[in-house]
Amino acid sequence: MSERRVVITGLGAVCCLGQDLKTVWDGVLQGRSGIGPITLFDTTDYDVHFAGECTDFDPEQWVNKRGVRRLDRFTLFAIAAGDMAIQDSGIDMAAVDRSRFGCIIGSGVGGLGEIEAQHAVVMEKGPSRVSPFLVPKMMINAAPGQVSIRHGLRGPNLAVATACASAAHAMGDALNVVRRGLSDIMVTGGAEAAITTLGLSGFSNMKALSKKNEDPQRASRPFDRDRNGFVLGEGAGILVIEELEHAKARGARIYAELAGFGMSGDGSHITAPDPEGAGMASAMSTAIEDAGLFPDDIDYVNAHGTSTPLNDAVETKAIKHVFGDQARNLAVSSTKSQIGHLLGASGGVEAVVVSLGILNQVAPPTINYETPDPELDLDYVPNEPREMKINAVISNSFGFGGHNGTVVFKRFD
Repeated sequence: MSERRVVITGLGAVCCLGQDLKTVWDGVLQGRSGIGPITLFDTTDYDVHFAGECTDFDPEQWVNKRGVRRLDRFTLFAIAAGDMAIQDSGIDMAAVDRSRFGCIIGSGVGGLGEIEAQHAVVMEKGPSRVSPFLVPKMMINAAPGQVSIRHGLRGPNLAVATACASAAHAMGDALNVVRRGLSDIMVTGGAEAAITTLGLSGFSNMKALSKKNEDPQRASRPFDRDRNGFVLGEGAGILVIEELEHAKARGARIYAELAGFGMSGDGSHITAPDPEGAGMASAMSTAIEDAGLFPDDIDYVNAHGTSTPLNDAVETKAIKHVFGDQARNLAVSSTKSQIGHLLGASGGVEAVVVSLGILNQVAPPTINYETPDPELDLDYVPNEPREMKINAVISNSFGFGGHNGTVVFKRFD
C-alpha cells in the first residue's frame, strides 16, 4: 500500500501584521514590520519596551464575553486562526465525518498570562479566591482541546510542547496521523501569548531579546551583522491538512503539499544550539529524505532565523552542511524579521507564509538586512520579496532544550 499524500487546504493566521490571512500576506509582500510598543502592560521598569503584539485583536469577534473570560489569550488566538483555516478550507462541517477529523496544536508556554494573574490573586487574596478556571485556562492542551470542542472534532487530539519547535512538531505529528490513516483531516499549527510581565522579564534577563527600544521596527534583523537578539511576538498560525484523495473528492482548493518532516535533538545545551549545527542539519536532511526529495530539489529555506548572534550563525553553518555548494543557490529568509519570534507558534505562522509563497511563487523577504556579516554569506532575500520558481521548501524551527524540527512543503500541480 502506497503512503497517503497530504495537502494543505485551509490557512488561518493571527500575528502583529494582521488578524486575517489577506492582511498578513499583504504585510509580508510589503516588507512591513509589525513590531511596536507593548500596550498589554506598563513597561516603564523593563529593559525592553516593544514586541510583536497583536494590538488589534478582538477576541469577541470569535468568542462571547463569558467565553473570553474563561480562555487564555493563547487559546483565543488558536480559536481565531482555527476558525479562519476551517472556513478557508471550504469543508462542509455538516457532512464531514468528525471521527476522522482531528486537531494537534503546539505551544511553548501555554497560558502564562493566566498563571501570572492567578499567582497574584493567591498571594494578595488567598487560595480561596483563585479562579476555578486556572487549570483549564493555563494548560497547553487547552488550545487543541477548545478548537476540537468548538467544531466537534473527534479524531486524534493532542498538544505538543517543544519550546520554539512546538508548531513544527505539531505539524509533523499531524502529517503522520493522516499518512497512517488514523484521520483524513487535521487542524494543526501553533499558538502563543507570551508577551506578559514574566515572559518579557525572563527572556530579557537571559539576554535573548534585542533592546533596540529607540527603533523597534528595525530591531529584528536576522543574519545581519548588527543583530543583537530576538523580538518577542504572539499569535497563531493554523493549517487544515487533508489526505489528497479526500480533498480532491470534495473539490478542495489546494495550497501546497505537506510532504515531509524531520526532527532531532542536540543533546548539548538547554538554550544554545550545538555549535556545529549537527542537530539542525540532521532535522533538515531527515525531512528532505522523508519527502522523497534530494537537497538539490529545494528552492527556498524559511529559516528559524531568530536575529540572535548564535542561532543565525549556526543555522547558516547547518544549511551549508546539508546543501554543500548548492547552499549559495538557495533563497533563505526569516519571517521573524517582520513578526518577531512567536516561540511555539512560529512554525505555524511561517507555514502559512510558506504555503502562500508557494501558491504565489514568491519568497518572503528578510527585512532590516543592512550590513552583511562576513561569516554569513548565503542569499537571505534582503528587504524585498522575490518572485521566483518555488517547487519545494523547507521550514526550520529550533527550540530551547535542543529540539529541532523541519517541515517540507511542495508545490502541488
